Amino acid sequence: MKAIEISHITKDYGSHRGVFDLSFDVGKGEVLGFLGPNGAGKTTTIRQLMGFIKPDSGQVKIMGKDCFKRADEIRRHLGYLPGEIAFMDSMSGTEFISFVAKMKGMKDLGRAPELMKRFDLDASGKLKKMSKGTKQKIGIVCAFMQNPKIIILDEPTSGLDPLMQNRFVELILSEKRRGKTILMSSHIFEEVEKTCDRAAIIRSGELVAVEPMEKLCSGRQKKLEITFADEKMASEYVKEFRKARQSKHHPRMVAMKVGGELDEAVKRAAAYTVTDLDIHTQTLEEFFLHFYGGDKK
Repeated sequence: MKAIEISHITKDYGSHRGVFDLSFDVGKGEVLGFLGPNGAGKTTTIRQLMGFIKPDSGQVKIMGKDCFKRADEIRRHLGYLPGEIAFMDSMSGTEFISFVAKMKGMKDLGRAPELMKRFDLDASGKLKKMSKGTKQKIGIVCAFMQNPKIIILDEPTSGLDPLMQNRFVELILSEKRRGKTILMSSHIFEEVEKTCDRAAIIRSGELVAVEPMEKLCSGRQKKLEITFADEKMASEYVKEFRKARQSKHHPRMVAMKVGGELDEAVKRAAAYTVTDLDIHTQTLEEFFLHFYGGDKK
């Protein structure tokens, strides 16, 4: 049985806003990245999975249960981190975590103390005085503290500093080893690359592709710049490796865009004396434009 099933759902808000005939699934024990630009329909899809809104057509199921008809039952056993967390500012962070635990029917705080330690979280202060990053940590604690088998995350590292982002990646990898099913919407390609088995890519409410991460990563281009000991070496390299172009301003340097040929390009350069080598990976935005084949709005 698929843990999460999205079958031909449409939610049309007009002016081509929403999602349209969208279908993909998440296998039991799989971590699936959900990628797309702002406004692509990621949050709309997740809100339908949570039963907050009903699709105009099609069906969404979690563990075989209809997400709208059996929303309350599903939510009690689901870990969920929304893109915008609705906090009660009059509460302290500790009070909010306890409140969520009671809402979930938990007898205690479960994994909350362990998670708070992992993220260096002091939740004793008032929520209204907390930074975005601290609030995000509280959201992560609430999503994972029940030790749920299925977890849905909408932009989970928003507001976290790089150290905490790394700790979040470590958490996802440990949950993955424990056989958890995770759907993770993200703008950060690196965290999806490190944690996910596959990625579903959405644009303008429509599914572009669902691919294994290995295939997507191999298609993500890199800009390679190699500086040789002299101009003659650079010229010889360009003759051997046709994708390379010799710089007019710095004739000892060659540059090229590479994907799967990166290994070959570096190995060929090793036959010469290399004084410098830089690799610049495409940003997520550049990757989207490359993958979609243009700048379609």
